[in-house]
Amino acid sequence: MTKPPLIGIVGTSNVGKTTLIERLIPIFKEKGIAVAVIKHHPHDFDIDIPGKDTHRLKAAGAKTTVISSPKKIAIVSDVKKEVMPNDIVSRYVDDVDLVIVEGYKKEKIPKIEIFRHKKDTKPVCANDPYIIAFVTDTRFETKKPVFLLDEVQKIAEFIINFISKNGS
Repeated sequence: MTKPPLIGIVGTSNVGKTTLIERLIPIFKEKGIAVAVIKHHPHDFDIDIPGKDTHRLKAAGAKTTVISSPKKIAIVSDVKKEVMPNDIVSRYVDDVDLVIVEGYKKEKIPKIEIFRHKKDTKPVCANDPYIIAFVTDTRFETKKPVFLLDEVQKIAEFIINFISKNGS
C-alpha cells in the first residue's frame, strides 16, 4: 500500500493551527479525500480516564493498552523516544489519502506556516526549505504562496494541487 502524503501545519502556540485544520477537513471530506491528523504535543499527556479499565491496566504496568469497539480503536503505549510522523503513519495509519501533521516544526515534510503579525515578529520557519506556503492575518513579502486566514477553500485547493503534483 502506498503511504499517504503528509502536510504539516506549523506555527507558534495559539495562532490557529487546530482551527485551520478543523476547517480544512470538511472540505477534503466533501471532495472524497480521507484525512488523518497527527497532533504533536511537546509535553506528556494522558487521554485515558482515571478509574476506567484501560487506565487501571496502564497504571498496573502495561506498556501498551488498546481499547477497541466496532467504530473506534485507541492505543496508549509508552515509547522510549518520540515517534515521528512518518513512523506513526507506517505503524498506525491506513486507508487515508492525506495526513495532516500539526506541529513538528523541524520535521522534513512539506509545511504550511500560520503566521500572525500581531503575535510574532516573523515566521518561525521562514528559512525552512520544506515550507510550501504561509497563512497569515496580513499579507507580507515572500516567494512562497500566502493565504489569508479565511481563505480556507483556496488553502484546501492549494494542498490538493500540491499533493497531486508531489505525492508524499
